[in-house]
Amino acid sequence: MLLVVTYSTAARTALRNACRGHEDDVVRRFGRAALLEETGYGAFLALRLRATHGGDVQIERTAPFNPFDAVDADVREAAEAYADRDAAATPYAKFAAGTDHPNPDALRSREL
Repeated sequence: MLLVVTYSTAARTALRNACRGHEDDVVRRFGRAALLEETGYGAFLALRLRATHGGDVQIERTAPFNPFDAVDADVREAAEAYADRDAAATPYAKFAAGTDHPNPDALRSREL
């Protein structure tokens, strides 16, 4: 998919109009950003916005996030356990202390 992010009012308006006029090529809209289909026409729409608005339009190629390929099992298990914790107000660092779950500092230093 192509992620198009706008940084000015004019570019945002143009993105909104492009999305409304070409709904079949839009995967999802987020206000000042949109995901477009990774097709020649999706690229055309993104590049047309960039040609018109220059640096006020950023285009990135994205890939769907697959947690089973990108994330170790202990991180997935920690996320599931934390989501099912008894007290919703417990911060993750306190939750992970004294368990086999990775601590927040270890998670911050891990590359995906």
